[in-house]
Amino acid sequence: MSTTPPVLAAELALAWSDIQRYHPELPDLAAPESLIGESSSACGAQLSFERLLHEAVHGIAAARGVRDTSRAGRYHNRRFLAIAEELGLEHPEEPHPSSGFSLVVMNAGARRRHRQTAERLQWALSAHLAATAADTKRSFRGPAARHGSSGGGVRVKAVCDCGRNVRVVPSVLAQAPIVCGACNKPFRIDEAVDPVTAAA
Repeated sequence: MSTTPPVLAAELALAWSDIQRYHPELPDLAAPESLIGESSSACGAQLSFERLLHEAVHGIAAARGVRDTSRAGRYHNRRFLAIAEELGLEHPEEPHPSSGFSLVVMNAGARRRHRQTAERLQWALSAHLAATAADTKRSFRGPAARHGSSGGGVRVKAVCDCGRNVRVVPSVLAQAPIVCGACNKPFRIDEAVDPVTAAA
C-alpha cells in the first residue's frame, strides 16, 4: 500500500463508506483529502477513525437540518450528542464549558463494529505521517505553521469551471484534486489571488 496522500484520501473515503453502510442517510464525503492535515480543537485535533465518526455526526445533523453546534461551531449541544450516540459515540463526562459534548469517544460496540476499518485507517495515517515527517524539515510550510497555527496554513481562493469557489490551504490542494460536486471539475488556485496578499 502506498503512503501518498491520494491513497490516504482513498482510505478516508473507504472508512466513510463503512460508516454509511450502517447510517445510509450520511451524505458522501465530498473531499476526504481536505481532512488531511486539518485540525479543529472543538472536533478533536488528531485525525483518526473516531474523529471521522465525529465528523459523520455533523454530516447527519446537516442532512436532517439539525443545528448541532453553536458559538461558531465550537459548542456541541445535546442534539449533537443524541446523534453521536446513534453512531456509537459516548461522552462519559460532564459537558465542557466551551466545547460542550465535543469530546466523544467510541463505545465498545462501535469499536467492535468498525475494528478492521479503524485499524486500516490508522495504519494509513501512521504511514502517511512517517512519510511526511522527513519532508517537514526540508519544506517551507508558511507563516501559519511557523507561528504554531492549528489551521494548517493560509487559505486562498480555489475556483472551478462552473464559477464555484472554496477557501483552501494550497498544500492540501496540491496533495490531490478537490473535485466540484456541481460540474465534476477540479478546483484550482485562482491566479488572480496573490497568496501573500491574501495572507495579509
